[in-house]
Amino acid sequence: MFSGLSNSMETLHLLSDAKTRSISMENPTGEKGKGGKAVEGTGAYSARDLGKGWKISPSAVMEPGKVFTLADIRTSGAVEHIWMTFGRVNGNDVWRDLILRIYWDDMENPAVEVPAGDFFANGWNHYAPTTSLAVCSNPARGFNCYWTMPFRKRALFTVENRNPEPVTVYYQIDYVEAEVPEDSAYFCASFRRSNPTKNAEHVILDGVKGKGQYVGTYLAWQVNNNFWWGEGEIKFFMDGDREYPTICGTGTEDYFCGAYDFDVPGQGYTSFSSPYSGLNEIIRPDGHNSANLRFGMYRWHITDPIRFEEDLKVTIQDLGWHSEHRYLKQQSDISSVAFWYQTLPVAPFHTLGSRDELEIV
Repeated sequence: MFSGLSNSMETLHLLSDAKTRSISMENPTGEKGKGGKAVEGTGAYSARDLGKGWKISPSAVMEPGKVFTLADIRTSGAVEHIWMTFGRVNGNDVWRDLILRIYWDDMENPAVEVPAGDFFANGWNHYAPTTSLAVCSNPARGFNCYWTMPFRKRALFTVENRNPEPVTVYYQIDYVEAEVPEDSAYFCASFRRSNPTKNAEHVILDGVKGKGQYVGTYLAWQVNNNFWWGEGEIKFFMDGDREYPTICGTGTEDYFCGAYDFDVPGQGYTSFSSPYSGLNEIIRPDGHNSANLRFGMYRWHITDPIRFEEDLKVTIQDLGWHSEHRYLKQQSDISSVAFWYQTLPVAPFHTLGSRDELEIV
């Protein structure tokens, strides 16, 4: 816990020397007494009869092909909450075109590099209500993140707009200025896509070096065949594991804390969202040139982090069914976000891929 910082129901009554700050377009620096002073911005026309202090700069317009800086915090402390929402382009959400990056303590490489929707467990450019302890997506398209993100010198948040059109962003980054304990690790998140998977396997995370703990998985999974699709096992290779992992799951729905083909239509099963896990999105073909079944699912290791001392690799099998009760090595379209904490330095991530390689079609 941070020095004097109360951040749970059991400790909210304790006094603290931490200083609460917040960054938005109404206070881009988060400085004390500097909020609501804008004289121009996206709300200036609407506030023309009211003047300064009346919602003159609630949002920003991110230009196409440009990187927009959300926040550049230069102190020690921790981000406690992020709220974001984005305008649509021609009536469509374009979250895969908006790449969120976070850099800690003057790192050259980002510790977080994820399309905005996937970061908030909405990977299909389609709003999916989500109610969990780490991430909430609320009506209408309000994204919230509650992962604690400590930093010792600097926290830099940016969004790259890969869409050919401008995109409006509203956001608020809530943080505290406080002393950070020596044993606090850094928050990381990495995106990967296999379209299609090769040899019926998707790599969720690889190349991690250092000490830390794995705390969450989000998957956006499109199935390209019939029958139940989620027989694949998740595997955690840690601290020198090579051919065989230390942790091996028993099936996809089992890892996401469900059971027995948790999306079976006709049996009353539907999407669900709970504090630690969820199948928060099911998109079924409607017969009008739609793609095959698409799913979104998350699993947060908040009470059961997977701790590693030296290195970590995470994979999941893409396994379904042939006829006659035989396993089928599938070729699904799987996108993932891995969430973890670790010591610095964070190794450079694999290449994110072009806009076309990330596009949802």
